[in-house]
Amino acid sequence: MKYELGSEFFQDVKRLIGEDVLIVTTADQLNLFGQTFRPIFCGRVTEVEPGQVTLFPVNIKLINAPFFEFPTPLSFPLEKIANMTVNFDCNMGFPLT
Repeated sequence: MKYELGSEFFQDVKRLIGEDVLIVTTADQLNLFGQTFRPIFCGRVTEVEPGQVTLFPVNIKLINAPFFEFPTPLSFPLEKIANMTVNFDCNMGFPLT
């Protein structure tokens, strides 16, 4: 898949700036502050550059804190995104187990 500045895919992702999205990455699990969690993130797209998308504010969907808001913007490499759902309500609760 092409992520270059002029590609149609890049332009489609760039149109998402200001939209809330749900992102699931390709990793089976991640570790942050000693917490192992599924790679599920929800937030507003603030920046799109060739090869990455940045969310802020961004919620990390942890089992014991499903609405944990990360204090800084998070950038995700486009090739590591397994699924991106647009117009997602980040305040919606859903089971993580």
